[in-house]
Amino acid sequence: MTRFLALLLALLTLTVPARAADDISAASRSVVRVVTVAMMDGEVVGFGHGSGIAISPTRIVTNAHVVESAARYPGNVALGVVPSEGQKSFAGKLIAIDTARDLALVEITEGRLPAAAIYTGPLESGADVVALGYPGNVDLATARSANDYITPRTPTRSEGNFSNMQAVDGVAMLIHTAKISRGNSGGPLVDQCGRIVGINTAITRADDGDSPFAFAIAGRELTRFLADAGQQYGSVGTTCLSMAEADARERAAIEAEARAEAEASAAKNAAAKLDRELRQARAEEEALAARENRIALAGVLFVIGALAAGAGLMFYSQKNLRHAKLAGGGGGALMLAAVVLFVTRPDAHADVVDEAAKTPASEAPQLAEGSLLCTIRPDRSRITVSATTDVPIRIGKGGCVNGRTQYTRGADGRWQRILVPNEEATVTVASIDAAGRDYRVERYLLDAETMAKARETRAAITLKSCTADPDELAGLAAQQDAIRSALPATPNERLVYRCQRAAMEAAP
Repeated sequence: MTRFLALLLALLTLTVPARAADDISAASRSVVRVVTVAMMDGEVVGFGHGSGIAISPTRIVTNAHVVESAARYPGNVALGVVPSEGQKSFAGKLIAIDTARDLALVEITEGRLPAAAIYTGPLESGADVVALGYPGNVDLATARSANDYITPRTPTRSEGNFSNMQAVDGVAMLIHTAKISRGNSGGPLVDQCGRIVGINTAITRADDGDSPFAFAIAGRELTRFLADAGQQYGSVGTTCLSMAEADARERAAIEAEARAEAEASAAKNAAAKLDRELRQARAEEEALAARENRIALAGVLFVIGALAAGAGLMFYSQKNLRHAKLAGGGGGALMLAAVVLFVTRPDAHADVVDEAAKTPASEAPQLAEGSLLCTIRPDRSRITVSATTDVPIRIGKGGCVNGRTQYTRGADGRWQRILVPNEEATVTVASIDAAGRDYRVERYLLDAETMAKARETRAAITLKSCTADPDELAGLAAQQDAIRSALPATPNERLVYRCQRAAMEAAP
């Protein structure tokens, strides 16, 4: 029944076309509208709004000037956070504010948001950037009531280029050409991988036909503000690559490794061939020496036997029958032994047995067991949101990983497990090759609808631990195929690790 249900889900999911992964759309799900409502004697006397972005599941960065009224009049101004997805808004609480940097940290009192990562590497002049937020001029054109300002809605994106960095009142600012307006304040400026490079804060006036430029608080100012506030955040310092570029780099790395392995294999085969030839030569020398020694011994015995036989004849002619029998019998025995030695002499040619050729062909390889330590390969990875610390893995019998997670063997020979969490809007595909050398983590940053479908598919089979039951394993494999078919064609992130045997087994 379990296997049938999983296969049915797989067939149904195949009818849903998978969309391409979009890093900017993924970052958009972390963007929020930040609303301030001023109350006096139970009546609304003021309303303001800007943008922000989640840097943890419960905390949002925005501009200080967006929430300044809440800081100044905490008893009369309420803070609200409107996510880009879902059906409801959340109350907010001001955690930290820095008016010099124009940054503030707001916490939501319920709900969770997908957190964005901050880019901490260098940003080249001319780099493509995207502003995300809720520009006021778009609101004026589309909003029909105050309720539209507190209804979750996808943020507006505007593309441009990074020009240069300048200090404004001692604060590092990014000057860029992505079009923003009032309402974008506090919203992120992101790179093409969806990572935060700055927080939009101001625009230039465009009087008399002047070209408009925008200012964003630099990422280094943001990280200092968060450090001062004691707030943890995700950061990535690697250059943004498109998935096509990452694929090309991985292919180049794989080809280079294949060439190195081929050269090593050729050298190993050449050394093995030379070793076989040397052993063959030694074996033939030993065989020839053994043959010649055997022939020589046979000759000596034959001569001695012949002499003994002659002596027996002589004793016989002298009527000394006792000595004649002894000498004749001994001589005959020696001559017979000589004939046997000569007939059974070894061949001059010897065959050396190749032990490697005796190894029988194995069945489908099982996942190697043991403790591994896996280290990131930046040259083969596309890193957008995740930390890249070393990953310890303990592989047990039958694909049981870390004593609790069951992996199954896929059609490509790799062992995999697809993880669909209840709260995070991310599906993770973890896989490892049978030899336990190459570990990969692919992450798909998904919209709420796709995540809901993935969770529904996952819920069809509940496998909480490792198992050796064939039906449960078949059901898990079918379920994972169903989830994968609903995912975009490419992941947002691919982490490739090189694994080695751990020096010491972990204590149980």
